[in-house]
Amino acid sequence: MTKIAIIGGTGLASITGFEITGREIVQTPYGEPSGPLVQGLLANHEVYFLPRHGAGHTIPPHKINYRANIWALKQAGVEQVIAVNAVGGIRKDMQPAALIVPNQIIDYTVGRTNTFFEEGLKQVVHIDFTDPFCEKLRASIIQTAEEHSINVIKEGTYAATQGPRLETAAEINRLENDGCHLVGMTCMPEAALAREQELCYASLSVVANLAAGRGTEELTMEVIEKNLNMGMERARKLIELVIPSIS
Repeated sequence: MTKIAIIGGTGLASITGFEITGREIVQTPYGEPSGPLVQGLLANHEVYFLPRHGAGHTIPPHKINYRANIWALKQAGVEQVIAVNAVGGIRKDMQPAALIVPNQIIDYTVGRTNTFFEEGLKQVVHIDFTDPFCEKLRASIIQTAEEHSINVIKEGTYAATQGPRLETAAEINRLENDGCHLVGMTCMPEAALAREQELCYASLSVVANLAAGRGTEELTMEVIEKNLNMGMERARKLIELVIPSIS
């Protein structure tokens, strides 16, 4: 049976209906992961869960040990990863609480360790990152959403920014001109590291707010949390429904 992991982002530090059967503190060559690897049952299927920002949501995007997180999942035998990401909506149809299954990434992050292939190599390694997300897993998520009348936006280009601050309106204009449709802080280098470890990785992005300059409402944590609560409830339902189809 395929082992599945869910990487929880902002707004998804836990999963309703997830029956915990064990916790493992994993030691990696790259330091400590964001927290213990939690094993349990979701929809009667074995699932691993890892909160990207730590159990208390204390690790900012640029300080996450992405290598340790992905290495821990790989060592646990995980083959497929659903990453939940809170994002800002740039394109007009990407309104607060919307769910998006992005198909492309543009990486604007700086200074993050973004590869396992650095030292002790017999030869330089280049991964094919033409399509950064696993198309098979993306298709399963989209098909499950359609079968259960859960609205999802089927594609979009994710702009991965450094954070932890939100972007300026001019920066969002630049991202839009570059062809980006949504903006977040955690998909890179996570997606690339997953590809290096040959994990089937897809993002389920939840719009927490309109990107800077795209709305009239002030961007406050209260507004973001309200939108996330609505969007994450639908994301949880979709994840629970899709697990049986991919395991």
